[in-house]
Amino acid sequence: MSRFNRSTTGVPSASVSAAATPDTLLTVLSVDFLKSKDGPNRREHHTDAYFSDKLIVRRGQTFQMWIEFSRPFNPRSDNLQLQLKLEPIFSSSTGILISVPLVDVLEDGRWEMKIVEQKDKRVRLAVNTLPSASIGCYKVTVESFSPKGKLLFPCTPNDVYLLFNPWCEDDAVYLDNEAERKEYVLNSMGRIYYGTEQQIGTRTWNFAQFEQEILEACLFILERGQVAMTEWRDPVIVSRMISALVNSNDDYGVLMGSWKDSYEGGTSPTAWSGSGDILRQYYKSSGKPVRYAQCWVYAGVTNSVLRCLGIPTRCVTNFNSAHDTDLSLTTDIYIDDKLEIIKDKTSDSVWNFHVWNESWMTRPDLPAGYGGWQVVDATPQEPSQGSYRCGPTSVFAVRNGHVELKFDTPFVFAEVNSDRIYWQKKPDGSFSQVNVEKNSIGQSISTKAVGSDARVDITHLYKYPEGSAEERIAVERASRFGSKPTLYPSPTSNDVSVEFVMDGEGPRIGGDAKLSIILKNRSSSQRTASLLCEVMVMYYTGVLKSTVKKDRIPLNLRPQETKVIPWTLQYVEYMNHLVDQGALNLAVTGRVNETQQILATQFNFRLRTPDLIITPLGDAVVGKELTVKITFQNPLSQVLRNVLFRIEGLGMQSVRKVAYGDVDKLATVTLTEKFVPTVAGSQKLLASMDCRLLTQVHGVADIVVKPK
Repeated sequence: MSRFNRSTTGVPSASVSAAATPDTLLTVLSVDFLKSKDGPNRREHHTDAYFSDKLIVRRGQTFQMWIEFSRPFNPRSDNLQLQLKLEPIFSSSTGILISVPLVDVLEDGRWEMKIVEQKDKRVRLAVNTLPSASIGCYKVTVESFSPKGKLLFPCTPNDVYLLFNPWCEDDAVYLDNEAERKEYVLNSMGRIYYGTEQQIGTRTWNFAQFEQEILEACLFILERGQVAMTEWRDPVIVSRMISALVNSNDDYGVLMGSWKDSYEGGTSPTAWSGSGDILRQYYKSSGKPVRYAQCWVYAGVTNSVLRCLGIPTRCVTNFNSAHDTDLSLTTDIYIDDKLEIIKDKTSDSVWNFHVWNESWMTRPDLPAGYGGWQVVDATPQEPSQGSYRCGPTSVFAVRNGHVELKFDTPFVFAEVNSDRIYWQKKPDGSFSQVNVEKNSIGQSISTKAVGSDARVDITHLYKYPEGSAEERIAVERASRFGSKPTLYPSPTSNDVSVEFVMDGEGPRIGGDAKLSIILKNRSSSQRTASLLCEVMVMYYTGVLKSTVKKDRIPLNLRPQETKVIPWTLQYVEYMNHLVDQGALNLAVTGRVNETQQILATQFNFRLRTPDLIITPLGDAVVGKELTVKITFQNPLSQVLRNVLFRIEGLGMQSVRKVAYGDVDKLATVTLTEKFVPTVAGSQKLLASMDCRLLTQVHGVADIVVKPK
């Protein structure tokens, strides 16, 4: 057993005279943990939002309780002690037993308690918890001592939930900014970003960390990890456990991933709008994985679990996120002698976007200065120490290219700061490097602002400005640890450039996609080339599904000329090929005849989907029925089959599902739903649409609920 206790034994002092000793046992009749949501314990510990009637407290902080005895407590002859037990359910690993002695003066950093008030047969205790204690659900027993003997009073079912404490300076997750604590621990509504660098989409996510049964579900997940409870004190280990347990790839985790077109037997990843139903479903099924997830769902659930347990956490989206499969710390693309991509050779990929989490904690296992935000990623991409997990990875280590530091720093570094290198096959079968793109990976790294729904760009936390000396040093420092350290030769000629321009927020699904290809000749001589333009339907993970259109464009550039070439993809060309997210990849390759310069670049874009428009009809008042109208217009010249709407938020403890059926082509539909708000204040109502043919359709309304 692991024990946190002092030398105090809790045995009555032998110096007390027999005349002062009561002649009856000290029996505990009742215990009041003062656990009401509006009471001082829950309010002072910032746990009053949990939808639970249990005592939920944070470590390193004092809580209070009343004990009623069979007779008045005599401090000269009687004594008290609490026993707190943390016992595993699934494993045979050792639990934890903590003895809390009665003292005259409380000291920080100890398990102790003192009597702060005595009324007849009742005493009020202030109980001090250890700031490095293991979190979890503790069973409490009161031991009462008197000269006549010792008695035990089990407090079941009044368990005590102990959580991490960002308000405690001695806790490893301490965060010194109150606004950030409110955002990263207490806010149950967040924003997750998706799309492409040029077309950043936003969806609201209900983290639901305070909803009914969610705390129990989160501790159940920790149990499934079968890690010794003595390790539950360390946020580094707990966050690493959660990154493994939120996916079900090689353990008993929460979510089963799917990046295919079919989600039979489960829910499409784009239809989820919160974590509550996912965690409750997993908990109530005793650990059966929930289907299905992609990166934003993994991140949303991870965010919920870690915030619920008290670790400050936020969702972060990286655009043009590299998936380095061979630890080369570069993203390698292979082309043949005709300048076409060799798809079966190119195993590295670039995701349009990838969502992970950052958690705030100290890192005593790393050199000084590497604490703070740590990347925690539950999306199963590559195994880490034999399990599909990632992190916690110091963001500061990533920024400076210190990929030798644990955990998984090389992988995260490659996601945000690898160079994209094009290799061309030579006649002898070997490959030579023909082009390097140094600033395409890791763009517009985004998270929700503190205290508002604005997007904040935090790219600067992950890397120095592109092309700066510090950024190049970080890349070269990191490349020394890669599986194939790469030389970065200067090209013999680099006077023709190619880039893409998209109007506004980009094309909408159901319409034609129009882009412009801009070519510049910066030399004083003529340049000619033949461009191969190939547009492919792509999963957001960068995996290419099929070619939709391919054409060659002859190019003739006068000295110093800039040429704009319009490029259009018609709806009829892509309508039968789309996959989730409506993502497309336009690859352009070519060779300049005069200089043999290889032109090679890629552009990812998405076809924007319509929003669900949510309109409350009338005022929202606690306890009064509120009618809400939800409107949607089908943008496609195709019928949408088996449409399901999912609605959550507004204080509801579960998701409401509305099976609508078919929606005719280009039709507008209106749902009218009634809700009874239960909590006053600013609330959000979320809605999403689950439909095989049209994904990533969602909406949110901010609704101020008035008190009765």
